[in-house]
Amino acid sequence: MQTKAATERSKIWSVITASSVGTLIEWYDFYIFGSLATILSEQFFPKDNPTAAFLSTLATFAAGFVVRPFGALVFGRLGDIVGRKYTFLLTLVLMGGSTFAIGLIPGYASIGVFAPLLVLLLRLIQGLALGGEYGGAATYVAEHSPAHRRGYFTSFIQTTATLGLFVSLGVILGVKNSMGAADFASWGWRIPFILSIFLVAISIYIRMKMEESPLFAKAKAEGKTSSNPLKESFTKKGNLKMVLLALFGATAGQGVIWYTGQFYAMSFIEKNCAISFDQTRYITAIALIIGTPFFILFGAWSDKIGRKAIMMVGMFLAILAYQPIYHKMYELADIKMKQEIPSQKAIETQSDISTGIATTTITHTYTDGTLLKETKKEKLNPTATDKPEIKQEKVLATGGFWMMVFLVAVQVIFVTMVYGPIAAFLVELFPTRIRYTSMSLPYHIGNGIFGGLTPFIATFLYESSKTQTNPAGDPFAGLWYPIGVAAVCVVIGTLYVSGKFQDMEH
Repeated sequence: MQTKAATERSKIWSVITASSVGTLIEWYDFYIFGSLATILSEQFFPKDNPTAAFLSTLATFAAGFVVRPFGALVFGRLGDIVGRKYTFLLTLVLMGGSTFAIGLIPGYASIGVFAPLLVLLLRLIQGLALGGEYGGAATYVAEHSPAHRRGYFTSFIQTTATLGLFVSLGVILGVKNSMGAADFASWGWRIPFILSIFLVAISIYIRMKMEESPLFAKAKAEGKTSSNPLKESFTKKGNLKMVLLALFGATAGQGVIWYTGQFYAMSFIEKNCAISFDQTRYITAIALIIGTPFFILFGAWSDKIGRKAIMMVGMFLAILAYQPIYHKMYELADIKMKQEIPSQKAIETQSDISTGIATTTITHTYTDGTLLKETKKEKLNPTATDKPEIKQEKVLATGGFWMMVFLVAVQVIFVTMVYGPIAAFLVELFPTRIRYTSMSLPYHIGNGIFGGLTPFIATFLYESSKTQTNPAGDPFAGLWYPIGVAAVCVVIGTLYVSGKFQDMEH
C-alpha cells in the first residue's frame, strides 16, 4: 500500500507528464514551420526574389507569434472561468488540426496567392492556440506543486519548447534522409506536418484522464473564481503593474534570448554562414541535447536562491557574449580564412533537355577539411533577361562542426537560465482567480512579439545593412535587436522586480 507521500509524488509526476507531452507536441507543431522556413519560402511564395520570399516566410512564421497574446486573452479568460483542463484540451485540437492542414495546402505554383494566404490563416490559428496552451500547462503544474519545489516541477514544462524544436529537427532529418533532398524539397516536407495529427491524438487521450487543478477547483467550489478575469487583470492598478513589470522586467528579455539562442542561431548558420541544411540542423539538435538538462538545473536552483537572480544573470551574460560568439561562428565558416587545395577541386556538369536546365557543381576542398559546393543552374538557351541561379553550401570539418555546436550550446544555456525559472516566477505573481489570464499575457507578448519577431527583425536588419559600397552587409547587424531588448529588461528587472517568493494561495 502506497504512503500518502508516495501517492502525492505519483500524482505530481502524472500531472507533469500529461501537461508536458501535450505542450511538447504543440511546440513541435509550431516549430516545424520555422525549421523548414527555407523550403517553405520556395513552396508558398514566388521564386523570382528568394530574399523577399524568405523574409515573407519569416514574417508568416512571426505572425503566429504576434497573435499569441490574443490567444492568451481568449483562452486565459476561459481557463479562469471554466477551468485549466478543458481549455488546453481545446488549444491542443486547434494546434494539431492547423498543423495537419498546412501539410495539405497546394504550393504557389498550383493555387497562386491563395497558398501563402491559407498558410498565414493557419499560422494565426496556431498562434492563438499556443497563446492558451502554455499558460494553462504552467498554471496547472504550479497549482499541483509544493511551494518549495515549484521551480523544479514547472521547469519540466520549460523543457518542452526546446524538446519540441529538437523533435521537429529529428523528424525533418529522418524524413529527408529516407528519401533524398530533391523529393523532400518537392513533397516530402509535408510529412512532418501530417504526422502531427497522430501525436495530437495520443496527447488528447492522455489529457482526457486529467483532473482539474486543486487550487482552481477549491476556488470554484468556494465561489471565488473571477467573473471577468480580463477586467480584473488589466484595470486594477496593482495587477496591471505586475503584468507590466513581468513583461518589461522579465519576459521580453527572456523571449529574445530564447529565439536568438535557438532559432536565429540556426538561421544565421544556414543563411549567413551558408552551412548545409543537414549540418545546420545537426549542430542545432546536438546543442539542444547538451543544453536541455540545464532547464531542470536552473529551475531547481531557483527554489533555493530565487528566480530573479538567475534570470537577470542569464540575460546579462547573453548581452556580453552574443557579439564575440557570432563573430566566431562566422569566422568558422569564412572561406577567406581557409587555404584551398587546388588539386582536389572537382567540377561536374549535367544538362537536362526535358527542363532545359544545365547544372554545374564545383566542389572546393580546404586544408582544414571544409568543403564548399557551388551550384550554378542556367538555361541551355538563355535570353538576355535570364540570370543563372547560384547557390553556395558549406560542410564544416569535424573540428569546425564541434566548435559550432559548442557556440550554440552556450547560447542554449543562456536560454535555460532565463527560461527555466520563469514559469514559477510568473505564476507566483498573480492570484488563483486571475492567474491563467494575468500570467499568459505578459508571457506571450514577451515571447510572441518581442521574441517571435527576433528572426524576422534580425534578418531584416542584416538585409538593410547591405549598401552599394558594402553589398555583403553587416552579418552581425541583427544582434542589436536582442541585445537592446535584453538590456532594457535587465535594468527594469534588477531595479523594480521583486526577487521574493510569493504565496500562491492569495
